[in-house]
Amino acid sequence: MVAYHRPRTLAEALEIRASQDVAVLAGGTDIYPVRTARRAWGDPTHKDVLDLTAIPGLRGITDQGDHWRISCLTTWTDLIRADLPPQFDAYRQAAREVGGVQVQNLGTLTGNIVTASPAGDGIPNLLALDAQVELSSLAGTRSLALGQFIDGYRHTAMRADEIVTALAIPKLANARSCFKKLGARKYLVISIAMVSGVVAIDSTGRIGEARIAVGACSAVAARLTTLEAVLAGAPLASAAALVAPDHLDALTPIDDVRATGAYRRAAALALVRDCLADLAAESLRRAA
Repeated sequence: MVAYHRPRTLAEALEIRASQDVAVLAGGTDIYPVRTARRAWGDPTHKDVLDLTAIPGLRGITDQGDHWRISCLTTWTDLIRADLPPQFDAYRQAAREVGGVQVQNLGTLTGNIVTASPAGDGIPNLLALDAQVELSSLAGTRSLALGQFIDGYRHTAMRADEIVTALAIPKLANARSCFKKLGARKYLVISIAMVSGVVAIDSTGRIGEARIAVGACSAVAARLTTLEAVLAGAPLASAAALVAPDHLDALTPIDDVRATGAYRRAAALALVRDCLADLAAESLRRAA
C-alpha cells in the first residue's frame, strides 16, 4: 500500500522528505504516467507520495526587484498568463507548446526541471534566462545554477532530503527572447531539437549579451558559450550569419526513433539561425 502524505506547511513537508523515501508531487503530470507505464510492464511498485499542493505560498511569479521568483507550484498556464517582460517571451512560447491545456493547467515549471529530461521544453529556456534553483531542506536553503542542478541524463544534484521550492530569474535590461522547437508534428510532440535565445540589445542595435541554449541534442541541454562570445558586440541584424557549425561542437546528439544524430545537429544549427533572425526582425518591428 502506497502512503500518501499531503502536509499543510513546508516545514512538515521537509520533515517527511528528510525521514522517508518519497516521490514529491506538484502537478503529477510525470509521476502518474510513469507509474502507469511501470504497471503495464509488470512492476506495481511505487514510492510513497509527498503531495505539496495543500501548502500555501508555493505558487506564483513575483517581482523581487533584481530578479523574478517563480515558486514551485507555478504551472505552465500561470506562466502563459503572467505579465512579464520580453525577456520571458521564449519561455512563455514553450509553455504554450507543452502538452495540451490540461497538462499546462497542472504541470509545474519546477517539475519539468526535476524530471531532467533532455527534451524538457523548459530547460533550455531557463538556461538562457540564467536561472537559479532554490533547494530547501531542514538544514536551510541553498541555490544552484540550473546548469549545476541538472548534472546528467534525468539526474539532478538535489539531495534526498531537499525539495525545489523556487526558481530565480535575474533581470536583464533591454532583453528579448525567442524559442524554436522541431518535432514530428506541430503540437503534443517530444522535441527532435529546440533552441532558446535571450539577447540584450544596446541603443545602437548591437548585442550586449547573448545566451543561446539547445535542448534534445545532448544528455543535458547546453549553452553554446563559444557562439555567445562571438555574438557579444555584434549587430543583431547580422547575428544569424555569424552562426557556424563548429559553434555546436559541445552538442552530442544521438540516433533514436525520432531522428538521427546528424539530422538533430543540422536542425539545431538551422534553429539557432532562425532564432536570431526572428529576434532581428522583431527588433526592426519595435523600432518602426
